Amino acid sequence: MAALIESDSQIFHEVLDETLAALDGSGVQYVLMGGVAATALGGHRYTHDIDLFVKPVDADRVLQALDRSGFKTERTDPMWLYKGFKNNVMVDIIFKSAGHVYFDEEMFERSLIADFNGRKVRILSPEDLFVIKALVLNEHSLSLDEHCMRHLNDLLSIVRTRELNWDYLIRRARLGPKRVLSLLLYAQSLDLLVPNRVIKTLAQLLEIC
Repeated sequence: MAALIESDSQIFHEVLDETLAALDGSGVQYVLMGGVAATALGGHRYTHDIDLFVKPVDADRVLQALDRSGFKTERTDPMWLYKGFKNNVMVDIIFKSAGHVYFDEEMFERSLIADFNGRKVRILSPEDLFVIKALVLNEHSLSLDEHCMRHLNDLLSIVRTRELNWDYLIRRARLGPKRVLSLLLYAQSLDLLVPNRVIKTLAQLLEIC
């Protein structure tokens, strides 16, 4: 079993390297999100797929770049998601996240180059990842216990391990202030460091909305 897990891990990292090489060669702006980003930010969990966040205008170029690199590709949903597959590893090409969140220039400028298992990868900022993961939690994901727990653990890990730019997070939270506020209150209830001013500002934002 251990040998199988090690083999799966090696294949995953090989496909990740090929994915990043294809995207770097295409010249499009992108960041990694999902489990790879959460792990690179200090979380610890197994991930079996690769989540890319790109601009809608670049989605077809990314799909073509993967196709040229030997991936099987599909236009899964023209509203928000394409996919690539190689050696049983799935690559999600996301160009609209939950809550009508789109990858933009500020996200790219605030993205980080971080270490993921010995390789340098470009990932979303912890603030953007927190907001996006907060908005992803919905009735469907809550019904999938393991999936929900991964998101919750990622959210708590971000607050626990990163020094957040709270003003930027508040600004991004305007896309879903109630969801972000509820999760920050939960984090605060676990004695994680969430400033009271952040809670108050988001609460006031809800009153305005």
